[in-house]
Amino acid sequence: MGKDVEEVAASLVREYLSRKGLKKTIACLEEELPRTNLSINNRSDLRKILHLEALYKKNKSEEQPLKSMLEIMVKERLRNSVDAKRCPLEDHKTLLAEQELPSVTKYARRDQDLADLHSDNFSESESSVLAQLKASPAKELHSPKRSKPLSSSSFLSASERNVFPSSSSQDGIFAERKTSKPDSLGNTRSQARRGIMSGPVVASIQETSRKRSARKSPGSFSLLNKSEYDSEGEGRLSQSVGADASHTDSDGTVPSARDRSTALGSNRPIAHSNGLGRMQRVRSPRNTSGCSPGEGALHMEVVLDDLDDEDLRGLSAVSISNTVPQKHLSNQPMDLQTAAALKELIFGSPMSCFSTEWKQQSFSFSDTPDMRYGFVQKKGGPCGVLAAVQATVLQKLLFEGRVSDFQSDRLQVSDAVRTKCLTEAVVEILWRAGGRKKAIVAINSGRRLFTPVGHYRSDGVLEQITCMEVESLDDLKALLEENIKQFETGPFGCALLILSAVLSRTTQGTRADMDMPTASLIGAHGYCTQELVNLLLCGRAVSNVFDDEMRLDSGNGNFTLLKGIKERCDIGLLSLFEHYNICKVGSYLKMPRFPIWVVCSESHFSVLFSACEDLASSHWKPKPFDLFYYDGLANQLEPIRLTVYPDSAVMTLDSRDVNSDLIPPLELCIRTRWPDAVVSWNETEPIL
Repeated sequence: MGKDVEEVAASLVREYLSRKGLKKTIACLEEELPRTNLSINNRSDLRKILHLEALYKKNKSEEQPLKSMLEIMVKERLRNSVDAKRCPLEDHKTLLAEQELPSVTKYARRDQDLADLHSDNFSESESSVLAQLKASPAKELHSPKRSKPLSSSSFLSASERNVFPSSSSQDGIFAERKTSKPDSLGNTRSQARRGIMSGPVVASIQETSRKRSARKSPGSFSLLNKSEYDSEGEGRLSQSVGADASHTDSDGTVPSARDRSTALGSNRPIAHSNGLGRMQRVRSPRNTSGCSPGEGALHMEVVLDDLDDEDLRGLSAVSISNTVPQKHLSNQPMDLQTAAALKELIFGSPMSCFSTEWKQQSFSFSDTPDMRYGFVQKKGGPCGVLAAVQATVLQKLLFEGRVSDFQSDRLQVSDAVRTKCLTEAVVEILWRAGGRKKAIVAINSGRRLFTPVGHYRSDGVLEQITCMEVESLDDLKALLEENIKQFETGPFGCALLILSAVLSRTTQGTRADMDMPTASLIGAHGYCTQELVNLLLCGRAVSNVFDDEMRLDSGNGNFTLLKGIKERCDIGLLSLFEHYNICKVGSYLKMPRFPIWVVCSESHFSVLFSACEDLASSHWKPKPFDLFYYDGLANQLEPIRLTVYPDSAVMTLDSRDVNSDLIPPLELCIRTRWPDAVVSWNETEPIL
């Protein structure tokens, strides 16, 4: 339990330091006390866990509101202490001395003193006290054994208990006695204590309870059930909503997740109808009340300023974190060893860094009216990543969940639609890289999480990464919906996608995909390698674009294995290198499931696409068709439409008299897919 309190306290301190702008102090704290899966990174969640919503709203309404939750809590505690000083110390000594008085006299005097103390226009005579004692039901009698003397803290409100601490926190209203000795009236002292509670003390504490109930979050829930008490009456907090491996049931087995969720949603009697019920059930050795939920039972709420360390010992980490909905994910701050391995794989050396071009590039959409579906590339370098994601975004826009049969309508997108398509594209890329079993999303925490030492050069990117791992597609979608702006507007949008894809594939798996152990994902001058483009297109960082594998005889019975594309891809690839017979693009990339191709030409990646889905079908019959070209680096103001005539017998243009040196490289790429094709630029200036 101490670990759970530490996490909440650490999160509270982080929120205070952040509000105060103490960045260096935060960096030191993150280094010496890194975040864990239990850390609370959202201020709203922290307010709910600490039940500070009411105080937070009250603070905002003041002329000079405080900035941090820690200050708000301190101010409230100081205010309560000032209010509690109205109770003189002599009264406290008198209450302590009353323990030695006969029970009837003691209760009468105590009642009168507390009436004066609370000043709530309520007085109780000794006769009314005796009437309450006699009114206690006989069925609540305990076995006739002597109980411990009552502590004066039993009769004080929460603020008054802070001023007058009891020598034994287990006495008083926080614990009912297992045994009591009958007094001269035939009632036990335990009964007498409960009878007195219906007087001025109950009025005061009920008022406090009503105030605190306003702070209770909608997601609060009961942490107790009837089965959590053993035959001897020893109270235990159940781990019914947690995953604490140390907790076992009475038969020695660990409760299942189903049992925990059932316990969470069940309706059980939790506390008495008076304002003391929730605190009594935390420490009470046994439940002696027959009160049912219909008789005013209250669900227990966790108010940290009401409980000391002993009270909190039974609350699990999951009990606290589950006050708000949580996804099934784990988060791990980046460490030096992982960062060095990532840099070795991405750049070839831990001493290399992301360039300025990479740091500033995200998946930002164009504001040009006819090009709102396209990304804007600021400078050269990240074009391979942008083209692969752009092609996947077009797949979502044109062929998945489309609302119109006209391409022009489908490409006229709103901000919300294109952001949604970007989210779905990143989800698909990462889920595919993780083998459709898991994914890891790299999130920018905004602060340094480790200190670089040794053979490692800091670039301000990897040092701030938090790795969020999910094991279901729904959780991945939810996580990216919450954090897609980091990819869309940045900074580090492209870098985050590369890190996420590699982590999802794992550094070992990515390295095993490559033909050469010294290969990297970002090559000379910051350009994307074919391995990186393949990782985003097909989920494997293979070095080649042909189908399947190829074995080269090395002599003496040895051979070299070259790895290619294993299956038909959703997005295709056309390469100018194939025109020059440098490589061979296989059918898995040339004939993808959707008529969208990433084009590799002149050390630059761009996109060709068509709205005609039949173009990717094996039953397609050759006939003229249109392709649209998009290049995020070209600052296009309008779409570039190309008409392709695949059959030379029906082509309208004669290319035999055209100098091959003047043929645009894009046309040469198109001809690697349709060898005899002639391309018309439709009065658009050809891109040479």
